Order: sequence, then C-alpha cells, then structure tokens
Amino acid sequence: MEPILSTLPQRRTKWRLSAGLIGAVLLLGIALPCLLSLPWSLKQYDAQDYTLINTAPGSTFWLGSDGLGRSLGWRCLLGGAISLGIGICAAIISVGIGVTWGTIAGYAGGRVDALMMRIVDVLFGLPYILLVVLLDLALSPFVEHVAKWVMPDTWAVQLSQLLTLLIAIGGVSWLTLARVIRGQVLSLREQPFIEAARACGVGPVRTFWYHLLPNLVGPIVVYATLTIPNAILQESFLSFLGIGVQAPMPSWGNLASEGTEQLASIGLTGSFTRWWLLVWPCVLLGLTLMGLNFVGDALRDKLDPRSRKSHR
Repeated sequence: MEPILSTLPQRRTKWRLSAGLIGAVLLLGIALPCLLSLPWSLKQYDAQDYTLINTAPGSTFWLGSDGLGRSLGWRCLLGGAISLGIGICAAIISVGIGVTWGTIAGYAGGRVDALMMRIVDVLFGLPYILLVVLLDLALSPFVEHVAKWVMPDTWAVQLSQLLTLLIAIGGVSWLTLARVIRGQVLSLREQPFIEAARACGVGPVRTFWYHLLPNLVGPIVVYATLTIPNAILQESFLSFLGIGVQAPMPSWGNLASEGTEQLASIGLTGSFTRWWLLVWPCVLLGLTLMGLNFVGDALRDKLDPRSRKSHR
C-alpha cells in the first residue's frame, strides 16, 4: 500500500506538467491567430453589410455575423487580441507594484512594514468594482488628453479607454502578490547571505537586484501566469457590465454581452436562433482561461519550492 501512495504525488505532478503542455498548445493556438491577424482585424472588425445581418456560420462568415452585418470572426480575433493585451499589460503592472511594495515592506520591517501592510488591508476591504470605477474616472481625462497629442481624436478616445482599463485592473490586482513577496523577503532577509551582504556594505538596491530578486523569480513567474487569466476575466466581466471596453471596439466580454441580448429570442420563437453570437466568444474565453491556468499550475509545480516539497 505504501509504494502505491508514494507514487501518487509523482503522478499528480506528471499530470499537471502534461496539462501545462496541453494548456500551452491551446493558448498558442488561440493567441497566435489573434495577434498575427491584428493588421487585418483592425480594418475588418467594423465593416458592415446590412444584406448579411445575423448570418449563421458558413462559407460567407465562418463564425457568423451580428445584427449590423459585421463578421463575428474578425471581431472575435480583434477582441481576443484586446483581451489578451489587457490581461498581459495589467499583469505586468500588478507584478511591478506588488513586488516593489512587498519588497520594501519586508526589507524595511518595523513601523514601515506595519503601515504598508495596513494600507493593503484597507484596500482589500474595499469593493473591487468601486476601485476600478474610481480609477477609471480619475485617469480617463488625463490619459485621453495625452493620447490626443499623438493620434487622431477617434483613435485617441478608444486607446484611452483601453489604457485606463488596464491601468485600473493592474492598479488593484497587486495586493495578494505584495503579501506573498513580503513573506518571502521576511524569510530571506534573515539568511546568512543577506547578512553577509549587509556586512560588506552592499546597499538595499544592489541587495534586491543581486540577492533577493533571484530568489523571488519563482513566485513572481507563477503569480504573473495566474494573474493574466484573472485580469482577462475581470476585463470580460467589466465589459459585460458595460464598464470596460466600449463599442464598437470588441472584446470577448462585450461580445458575450451582445450575445446575451439575443437570448430574448428564446421567449419569442422558442429557440435560440442566433446562438453563435454568444457561443463563440464564451468558448474562446473559456479555452484561453483554461490554458492559462494549466500553464500556471505547471509552472507552480516546477518553480515553487513549497509546491515541490508538498509532492515529495
């Protein structure tokens, strides 16, 4: 019985690594078409043909068309690029703020640590939607004003909406990482190599870059990988509510929101005759989130020392 039980953690780890490979392939299969087709999808996403309104998937539109005669395929490709871009950029912002905040709090200790962590606790207690809306209201006029200096007004408004959204999502998603990094730094600063660096007169910045950061790469990579799907889901949720990406610019969230409006046809006709408007954005979003979570779990098993110890 004992040999069988001892192999279970190894089997679980191998399964997660295999799932991580499947997730990577799945993610590349969705992300690459969205990114590579960006020059064409930007031109075609809002092209309207009123003679082909609400066309089912077929030879004319391979994913169907919407109520304005626009190709749902091009809109899903551009929406995927926007959703993935917001998720990745928001994760970068979140990681940058979280690592900086947690490192300063953990390395300084004492009253500085207590004050910084109380600020984190207060932000944790505030509603997420409220924080995003407040940041959006505060940042959108400034971002739009700056964007109008470098591009036409139409593109400036749309770009400012995207920039404000990713800054708002990244600006409130760093709290968990700050706590994780603080705990890691608190344990690392008592290690002999940190004490030796202090004795040699190494400054805090050099200590962070050459001694702390290499030991924090594992948790940072794992958290960043798991933050991207969370940011994409948050953007989709906000766009679904009408707070995020605004029409005519598509994202998987507002495409799904437009598709849910067609559910009203069930009560009138007895069947969901425009199913493709809701199914394709939700399928692409679900597969992307699943792939990112598989990759994140695999990286956690590979890079996180605590995870490796728990499977031994």
